[in-house]
Amino acid sequence: MALAVLLGACGSDDSSTASEEAAGRYPVEIVTADFPKRQRLGETTLLRLGVRNSGEETVPGLTVSFTTGGRQGADSTLPFGYRSPEPGLAQPDRPIWVLAADYPKANGSARRAGAETTSAKTFNFGPLKPGATTEAVWKLIAVRTGDHRLRYTIAAGLGGEAKAETASGKPARGSFSARVSEVPPDTVVKDNGEVVKAPQDATQANR
Repeated sequence: MALAVLLGACGSDDSSTASEEAAGRYPVEIVTADFPKRQRLGETTLLRLGVRNSGEETVPGLTVSFTTGGRQGADSTLPFGYRSPEPGLAQPDRPIWVLAADYPKANGSARRAGAETTSAKTFNFGPLKPGATTEAVWKLIAVRTGDHRLRYTIAAGLGGEAKAETASGKPARGSFSARVSEVPPDTVVKDNGEVVKAPQDATQANR
């Protein structure tokens, strides 16, 4: 698989990038879409998405947007969260997964990828040449139990005029289903989100 060189840089100017995008429809192929279906609270997992430019023109700006299922997910400003319906909350947006620092990463690079955009839900990976592939990884920590659906949408630019579509002419998008269960009683979650074996208490240690 040929991997594209990532051209997006953090903190890019969305307005100038969008104004330079050529309107049109750009065929892409989702070659990788992987996210564990069964997870545990506090567990760290990897979400992988690979997108190939299957057309003959450069995709102006490959972007990936996330939202969780349902109205609460659509209303939230968080890519991996939901908006609590509880009234009077100072911060109604709550995470289902927390994105680890310095992620996403792309094409095997140790550096963070995906330029910041005006929406926290959207990651901009820059132009994608014909035949090239951008493969991105998000490291996520589950912080809310339950059955969840995470939707993703691939676009060819930030301005809305450059659209990414599959070979059948449909929008390039998909979803993951994940069940997050409680942490087993013999494990604990550390401050960094890592799940480790619980230490024995003093009574057990003296037996």
